[in-house]
This record gives sequence, C-alpha cells and structure tokens, in this order.
Amino acid sequence: MWPRTDLLDLLGIAHPIIQAPMAGSTNPALASAVSNAGGLGSLGCARHDADALRADSEAIRLSSNKPFNLNFFVHSAPVEDEAATAAMQARLAPYFDELDAGAVPDPYPLFTPFDDSILETLLALRPPVVSFHYGLPDPAAMTALKEAGIILLCSATTVAEARELEAGGIDAVIAQGFEAGGHRGTLRPPFENGSVGTMALVPQVADAVTVPVIAAGGIADGRGIAAAFALGASGVQMGTAFLSCPESGVDPVYRAALLEGADDATQVTKVISGRPARGLRNRYVKEMADQEDAALDFPLQYSLSTPLGVASRARGSGDFAAMWAGQSVGLNRVLPAADLVETLVREAEAVLGSS
Repeated sequence: MWPRTDLLDLLGIAHPIIQAPMAGSTNPALASAVSNAGGLGSLGCARHDADALRADSEAIRLSSNKPFNLNFFVHSAPVEDEAATAAMQARLAPYFDELDAGAVPDPYPLFTPFDDSILETLLALRPPVVSFHYGLPDPAAMTALKEAGIILLCSATTVAEARELEAGGIDAVIAQGFEAGGHRGTLRPPFENGSVGTMALVPQVADAVTVPVIAAGGIADGRGIAAAFALGASGVQMGTAFLSCPESGVDPVYRAALLEGADDATQVTKVISGRPARGLRNRYVKEMADQEDAALDFPLQYSLSTPLGVASRARGSGDFAAMWAGQSVGLNRVLPAADLVETLVREAEAVLGSS
C-alpha cells in the first residue's frame, strides 16, 4: 500500500510512522505502544545516564519485541558568560519572586552531550535504532554503532545538512520542517538557515540524498502522511500528535493547553532553553520576547527557566512552563497511541488509494 518501502525495510516496521522522541514527554509506555502498533516508538534520552538508559530499554523490551528508537542530543558544551548570566538572573528574579520559587539559581548544563559513557551503554544494549539531534558523534563512535548493527537517524533542517549527515554515515535523514514542535535540529548557527518549511524542505532533501527521507513538521493526520510520500519521503516523524495520547508523559496542565491549541498558538523561541524551539505561546514566551538575543547558551538558559515551569505547574498554570508543540497542534486528538497509529494508517490509505 505504501508508495515506498525502503524505510520500512530498513527499520523492520509495518507502518512508516515514527513517534518523535520528545525528551521529557515520552516514556517506555508510549514508545512500546507505538512500536506494538507497527510504527517506530521513540524515547528521548537527552537527560538519561547509563543506569536510566538500561532501565528504560529493559522496560520497552518487556512490553514489546518490536524495533524502537533511543534519541540523543549531540551539542557543544555551553560557553559561560558571567555578565550575561548576571543580566539574565536579574531579568528572571521578579518571576521567581512572584512564584515563590526562591532565588534564581546559577546556571548549569541541564543536558550533557553524547559521550563515551552513553556510547558504551548503547553498544552493550544494542537498541535497534538510535537517533541524534544537533549533529553526529565522532566518526569512531558512528563506526562502532554501525558495526553493532544499530540503525542511525539524524535530523536536518537544510539540504546541506542532509548531505552532511549522509556523508557522516546516517542510514536515514529526518527532514525537519520549520513547522515542527520542540527544538530545531539545525546543526550550527546561524539558526535562521534552518527556517525552511516541510513542503519546501522534503522534496529538495529527497533529491539530494540516496538514503530514505523521513518528513517531520506539521504532520498530524493521514493527509499529511500521504503528502509526505508525494513530496518524496519514505515515512514521517510525528511528535505533537502523540502528546495527547494517554500514554504520553505530559502533565495535566500541558495536556489541557495542547487541546486548546489553535493554528497561531505556537512560536519559535530561544528564551526557554537557549536554542530555538517551537512551543505553545504562553506568558513567559511573550513577556521574554525582548530577551531572545540575551538567552544564555543551550542548555544553561534551560536550567534557569525550568524552576519557573515547575513552580507554575504546581499552581495549575502553564504561564511559565515549556510546552513544546508544532503548528499542527490544532489537529490533536485524544486517542490511545495504538488507536492513533491505526487511525493515521487508515486515513493515509484513503488518500493514497484515491490519488
């Protein structure tokens, strides 16, 4: 039924639907449910140490014997700037006071880059698929992972990045359009270079590389899946659509905000984490708009904004919370993950069959 099956053959899955990793919002239950339904379930592991990786991998394998994906950030260590830090702490202090969140903390690297400890753990665990965001590990690590039989994916936001990833050994490229929720996968500044929409990006990437292309960004139903195939993709990665599934790890405040989302509800911002990311436009994002250029290096900014999100959620409010979502959030449905996969396949079949 699917126009191309190269991605299905590569990943060993029945349906060309990858549930996006979304660190902090995914868990073994969601990944297992998607994999069991024939897609590729994913787990965002940006904050995982070796012990957490082993525990969550075991949890997925206890619930599913299907392929799954573990995702990691590959970013440079942040550059600390004392003057910039002091200015940002002063800017955020009134919010900490308002929420009774204590003193503004000193920044620290909330996410650590992919390292030898994670590599060694992956080589021992041998997950079927590993994906990366922001770039690739060094060539030796890539070779070791490939020799272990692990399929490797990575996000690209430009044609040049897609070519670079293919040359670096990636087995399939995720073409992340500007509509996508969460952090932009742009490999390096200037980040504006990666502001390309899915409709324009996917066919150009498909023409530029020989590996399968996975379309991501603004895809929420079967119509989007069918469109991705028409553009030259061999599958899709969908994140926001799975956040409203009961298995996802989002809290009630975040879940309610997703279901209230409209087509103008999201914005790309650096003031939450220090790196461009698309999320729901709340009070923090709007009031901090003048601080985009002052945001600390990723992920130092995130370590300052996170306590505000925790305090806000404790009050039942999303005013200061990071709530990542793509431009398709207005199409979200409340369905168990397996039912959502089944619905997406049925909807795509209806469009592809009539084309």
